[in-house]
Amino acid sequence: MPFSLLSYNSLSLIAALFYLTSAALVFSKIFQRKPLKNATELSLVSSSFGILIHGLLIAHSYSVNQIIANDFFSMLSLVFLVISLLFYISSFSQAIEALAVIVFPCAALAVSLNIGNALPVANASVLDTPLQMHIIFSILSYGLLTVAAFQAVFLSIQEKQLHNRQPSTLINCLPPLQLMEILLFRVLSLGLFLLTFALATGFIFLDDIFAQHLAHKTLLSILAWLVFATLLWGRHYLGWRGQQAVKWTHAGYISLMLAYFGSKFVLQLLLS
Repeated sequence: MPFSLLSYNSLSLIAALFYLTSAALVFSKIFQRKPLKNATELSLVSSSFGILIHGLLIAHSYSVNQIIANDFFSMLSLVFLVISLLFYISSFSQAIEALAVIVFPCAALAVSLNIGNALPVANASVLDTPLQMHIIFSILSYGLLTVAAFQAVFLSIQEKQLHNRQPSTLINCLPPLQLMEILLFRVLSLGLFLLTFALATGFIFLDDIFAQHLAHKTLLSILAWLVFATLLWGRHYLGWRGQQAVKWTHAGYISLMLAYFGSKFVLQLLLS
């Protein structure tokens, strides 16, 4: 049953509050001398409620439009739902808890910016299944590569501080540098795999992927694919690592971010 505007806005605020609570608990565990007892468990519970409510909001948007809403704020909210879910699942098997202080506040912001967006999208058209699969692959690949970009930031800071022999409290909570690199390249590999499917389904199912309104997205996405593929090739054959890997990761991510959100930001927010 679709939510009323009041219910939608209230749930958005509640989801944001759960996300922020989870981030605050992790923050307290890292930086306070006497953190709250069971902070990790409480953070997981809080984030699980945030992700659940966030998912219900996305499901509501789909139910009223019968399509994945592709306006700027809806896509931003969907991407951070995927990122939060991927982070939540990964946190059970990998020591990445410290990343919650960045991931969940960003998710809270994405949910909050979508307040008031409960109504059907004007002039929404129904997409067939293959095109929706293209959108899903695109969102999943962007979510994973966003996680990789976050990891690269921490990897860069971690490496510099370890060289200076002055690691901060936050850096001490991260996995060892070598494991951080391994995790980064695993995420990059899976993200590139999904981006390949996104591009392939776009070429197969879109009538003209180089049409005027899609050309910049296509070219920037292909550029991002080439950057990430070159990075993984360099890692395998040339042993690229450290700051070199960080720079290539960020270059590919910037290209992908412009492809996904650059045009939407300009057309929907600046020129609308």
